[in-house]
Amino acid sequence: MNNKFKRKNTNYWQKVDNSQPRSKKLDMRRTEEFQFLLSKAVESLPESLRGAIKGGIYSLASRKGTKEAKEYIVQKHSEGIIDSNLEKKLIDLIFDYSKYS
Repeated sequence: MNNKFKRKNTNYWQKVDNSQPRSKKLDMRRTEEFQFLLSKAVESLPESLRGAIKGGIYSLASRKGTKEAKEYIVQKHSEGIIDSNLEKKLIDLIFDYSKYS
């Protein structure tokens, strides 16, 4: 048998980079469902705040992580923009539509 045409496994010696810990982020396969439910959740807010809250939550949850999105929601609650029921609903929604990446 001629080894000249055998393909070598090039990934065998490559190590996996584990220097960055995995973080929980928004599941990008389910973004349409998440955005729909997010819109339904913030319907009670004034229209001028609705887009800013939705955009902030979505961008933080998808890019940085769910921990940062939760901190953003808690901050908005402490500022008096959202009430405690909406805060709990938004935090639950984020963690229902997230995964480790």
